[in-house]
Amino acid sequence: MLTGQPLIREARQRQVINFDQANALAEFQAVHDRLQDTSYRANDADVNAARSAFLKLDSALMGEPAPAPRAAPPGAQPATVETTAPVDVSAPRARSMPSWAILGAAAVILIVLVGGGFLLFGRGGNDSMQQGIDAYRRGQREVAVSAFGRAAKENPKSALPHVYLARMAREVGNFTLANQELSLALQADPNSAIALREMGANLLTQGNYELARRFYIRAVQADPTDKTAQGYLGCTLMRLNRTTEATNFLNRAGPGAWSNCTPAQTPATQAAGSLPPLP
Repeated sequence: MLTGQPLIREARQRQVINFDQANALAEFQAVHDRLQDTSYRANDADVNAARSAFLKLDSALMGEPAPAPRAAPPGAQPATVETTAPVDVSAPRARSMPSWAILGAAAVILIVLVGGGFLLFGRGGNDSMQQGIDAYRRGQREVAVSAFGRAAKENPKSALPHVYLARMAREVGNFTLANQELSLALQADPNSAIALREMGANLLTQGNYELARRFYIRAVQADPTDKTAQGYLGCTLMRLNRTTEATNFLNRAGPGAWSNCTPAQTPATQAAGSLPPLP
């Protein structure tokens, strides 16, 4: 079970691919390795390397004759993808390949198809989303904003990128931007329990208790298991002096950051250090 450079060398040794095809695949493998660094952005040369590898391998699978090998300049070192084992190149290339050769070529093209789609069409929305979450947790706000923006474009029906962007805006006191992002989140997914809960949190922080209560109720209806939404709904009801209802929801939620919520607290006190967690 070979992958990467060892697979390229094996395919070359068995003459499934020629020298140029092996070099093209090696260049593409190098692109793949660079893309493992999430901060790296593919450039035109990387895209061309992927396309070249795909086209050259496609010609190998179609059984097209390989171009005549070019003479190496004096003193040139052999390419890294070449095997040091002796290979008989005197026999003409057969147009039909044995089963092991077909399997070997299929394994190589699988790398190109998966990696090429990853390179040419960009990382998927889930990957961008995860990059944003990781950056957010590390405190790299600019990186997180960029990744969440990509995730929102890649998956327009997902509320989560906008929820995180709203949370980041609210954390620095930019409630206008937070409201805008949460509106976009609910446009993307009107039934998102997380977006509804975050809208409630945003309104609670600003002291708009009645509207916050409505969104928290919708959040609990969307996800009856969400203890955080239940707890902060209890806090919101406490602000509205609806103590009996508030106690009911606080008991249902159990202990949490909302446990010390009392009518005597101010909005500023409630907002400090007790934001509902994001997933």
